[in-house]
Amino acid sequence: MSNTFHTNLWALTRGYRHHFAGAVVALALASLLLLSVPLIAKYALDVVMEDGLASGIPGLAGWAERLAPNHPLLGYLSLSGVLVVLVTLAAGGFHYVRGRLTAHASEGLIRRLRNSVHRHVEHLPAPWHDGMDTGDVVQRCSSDVETLRVFFSGDIVEIGRAVTLVTVLLPLMFWLDWALALVAVTLMPIIFGCAWVFFRRVQHVFKATDEAEAELTACLQENLTGIRVVRAFSRQPYEVERFGGYNARFRERYQRLISLMAVFWSGSDLLCSAQIGLVLIVGGHFVAEGRLTVGDLFAFLTWVAMVIFPIRQLGRILTDAGKATVARVRLAELLDAPLEVPIPALAGERAPVARTPSMTPSWNGAIEARGLTFAYPGGAPVLSDLSFRVEPGQTLGLVGPPGAGKSTLVRLLLGFYEPPPGTLFIDDVPVEHIDRAALRAQLAVVLQEPFLYSRSLEENLRIGRDDAEAVSLTAAVDDAALTETLASFPEGLDTRIGERGVNLSGGQRQRLALARALLRRPAVLILDDSLSAVDAHTEAHVLARLAKRRGRQTTVIIAHRLSAVRDADLILVLGEGRILQQGRHGGLAAAEGAYRELCRQQGMLDHADRADATDAGPAARTPLAD
Repeated sequence: MSNTFHTNLWALTRGYRHHFAGAVVALALASLLLLSVPLIAKYALDVVMEDGLASGIPGLAGWAERLAPNHPLLGYLSLSGVLVVLVTLAAGGFHYVRGRLTAHASEGLIRRLRNSVHRHVEHLPAPWHDGMDTGDVVQRCSSDVETLRVFFSGDIVEIGRAVTLVTVLLPLMFWLDWALALVAVTLMPIIFGCAWVFFRRVQHVFKATDEAEAELTACLQENLTGIRVVRAFSRQPYEVERFGGYNARFRERYQRLISLMAVFWSGSDLLCSAQIGLVLIVGGHFVAEGRLTVGDLFAFLTWVAMVIFPIRQLGRILTDAGKATVARVRLAELLDAPLEVPIPALAGERAPVARTPSMTPSWNGAIEARGLTFAYPGGAPVLSDLSFRVEPGQTLGLVGPPGAGKSTLVRLLLGFYEPPPGTLFIDDVPVEHIDRAALRAQLAVVLQEPFLYSRSLEENLRIGRDDAEAVSLTAAVDDAALTETLASFPEGLDTRIGERGVNLSGGQRQRLALARALLRRPAVLILDDSLSAVDAHTEAHVLARLAKRRGRQTTVIIAHRLSAVRDADLILVLGEGRILQQGRHGGLAAAEGAYRELCRQQGMLDHADRADATDAGPAARTPLAD
């Protein structure tokens, strides 16, 4: 989709061009039929004001004499009226066909575009999302796509209508009177030139307006998402003023756009009216001289209006084309962003080549880092020379102050960012050689602030595994200490939760996310400080259940409360991106260092910890002392 998307707007119509062509033909036929109405009226006027039936349409005059021999003039006018009605009905039928074809084509291609854009956004890497405002992305996926829909739903076909009218009417006017036809086209080049200049200028204004609207949307989205923080800190006046600033900027740019459009529309209206007035003046002289009949002048004026206003409408079409061009460029920028993982193409498109997964579906869950150093784009290293190994089925504990690099290590394990080649391994396979979908299929993560959807509890759980049986669902809920909580809800698993789980407590949200992860049955379970909002009794229940999974599931636990990692097979104490200490709880608590200080702060230095030599396992290591 993205390759053709960059060429031009017409490239987007691939697969629907025959529908647009049919719509143009239908509209052209409707326009041709309607062109005959002024001609019918011309002959009717000539019949009344000139030479009677001799000035009328020959065939129609004969029918009038046969149908109304006593009042042939009245019969002719009646037949003319019936003919106008029939022509209008036929034109209406073609307009209906045009509408159906245009709707099918425009809605079809926009549906395809929406799906393509959404699928692309879903597969963009984490760094791209980190660098984009959510409101701007929403603006591109909604407002910009809608701008293209408006253009394709009418403007493409209207261009065909304008071309048809100009192609047919100009010869007709020259056939009727070449001198008056020259007068009729005098101002048309000026009108068209103004429309083109307007199109060139309006694109830049539209781009600025669209960007201002994106900023406004981003501000609104941010305020609605963080409304509780705004109220908790009494930030309403500041946020209202901030929103007002973005709104004022949008208003200023939109007013500039409206002013530019007002200049064009008023100027084009003046030129169109002047053109019709010029034809009326010259045509009136021709009628007075007997060069034209009143019917000729009426038909001429009607045709001039029919051809000049579509040319004027080119300004509106070019306006929409300017909007659509800006929207296309903004969407192309989004579709240009490289994907994290190649995804299957849409139906009918050639699928891109995907990286072959380097790992079988059955994982053991061994994790190893070998001199892992990592820095975010444009930043200083946040991880420096990390080396450790966790065997399958073991538990790894990560502790340390905020900013020590714990969550960064998790992001690397999840494949959100690429580590340096040959520094991070799962089952002895470098993570850069593992297909991202295959990697995440074997991992499950529970974040400190889990994201929950505004759906039922069961729907949120089944995100982990939508084909899970009821018994597996019950087991996951029980392991996450969520059974009593569910029993308190009248509708149980069918209970709908608010947006982001707003009607649940922090601990309930964390346990629901934990149950979702456990339901997945991952080879590696990652808990990113995900028990911080639960009480000690609930934490002990969850950790006891997780302990039963040892040997079958590798677990990575990030925690500030050391009780969560006390039974871990390996604990890494991180500080400023480095491993300050590593070992088991007993050995680390017995040795002087950062971990012992944390134990002292949390009241965990009891006699058993000081004397426990067997629990220490391998001696706690401090890299600086090695």
